Amino acid sequence: MFSISTFQELMKGLPRQKFDALVKQHNADKYSKKFSHWQHLISMLYGQLSGASSLRTLAIGFNSHQSHHHHLGAASIQRTTIADANARRSDAVFAETAAWLMKLVSRKLRSDSSELMYLLDSTSLTLKGREFDRWTLDNSTRNTQGMKVHVLLDATTQSPDWYSFSAANVNDIEKAWEVPLRQGALYVFDKGYCDYSWWHAIDNAGALFVTRFKKNAGLTVIEQREVPTDALGVIDDEIVQLKHRRPGGRANPYVATLRRVTIARPDKTALVLATNDLESSALEIAQSYKERWDIELFFKWIKQHLKIKSFLGRSENAVRIQVLTALISYLLVALYKQRNAVKGTLWECLVQVRETLFQRGATELSRYRRQRRYREDLALKQGRLF
Repeated sequence: MFSISTFQELMKGLPRQKFDALVKQHNADKYSKKFSHWQHLISMLYGQLSGASSLRTLAIGFNSHQSHHHHLGAASIQRTTIADANARRSDAVFAETAAWLMKLVSRKLRSDSSELMYLLDSTSLTLKGREFDRWTLDNSTRNTQGMKVHVLLDATTQSPDWYSFSAANVNDIEKAWEVPLRQGALYVFDKGYCDYSWWHAIDNAGALFVTRFKKNAGLTVIEQREVPTDALGVIDDEIVQLKHRRPGGRANPYVATLRRVTIARPDKTALVLATNDLESSALEIAQSYKERWDIELFFKWIKQHLKIKSFLGRSENAVRIQVLTALISYLLVALYKQRNAVKGTLWECLVQVRETLFQRGATELSRYRRQRRYREDLALKQGRLF
């Protein structure tokens, strides 16, 4: 009885015809007939899912499963071939694949009634050393040398909805202007994204935001709202307006009223939140900001369980492709979990995938049943002898 492997089941989340269409759109396989983009993707996904520590171990590990290559649309690989492809091949196909999967995950995992809440943040990847220094040293900061990955996380699906790369010295707010704004959505971010012009753009798009005021924010209190007795931890709930001039004398584009919610924190200074949501309760505003922690957990998860802390290549292109295949792996595992109704956490699902990557479920079950029948028949025959 033939059945597909876990790896093949995982790849159901990315139809081959869709990937081939993206390759054709970019004419990407014109000069790479022997090592197609599909084989490149399969190889790098294997590296992510197996936790390969180098291109050599990736190639040896993948080549040890030759009986599965045909069914994956792949063939044996060489370390030098992957290294050259990672260094020289454009990341465009991988980037569009990740973007397409993000949209698919949103459709598959989100219910029509769920709230549109997005969490925005960035994480830094430290890239130091002779090969890395060629392209990271000039853009380093006092704290970081490497690359930033900016992510907009869907709070409902716990999956990325948008991403972008930048040098380490690029301010987060510069990338925030690239974030797609959706009417009716709520965007949650920290005070590193304090730009009143961008807040104004969010408000103009018919969306909401929750963030933090900076200490030097010039505000005029318009109304002091009554704080309900059961709103534990809420110190103040105020309607405010930004002053006409920002520090430095520039005109302030945000002229509408805002809300300032002050929340007590044990053994810490109070949390002063800023939002254009004038309807939700103060506790709901505080809870929305608290959920921002989920994107920190996402970055921690992907760094711990996939390969974006140590890199198989040292060029900028190789790093981008490895990060993109990590995101693609995450999205494919999320789709696999939903499609197969796998219980437990996403990490538990990843472990299951990793440990059974080249196992064929139905085939393994059939083998187990044959072995069990053999043992039962043998026990029966031995019983007759005595």
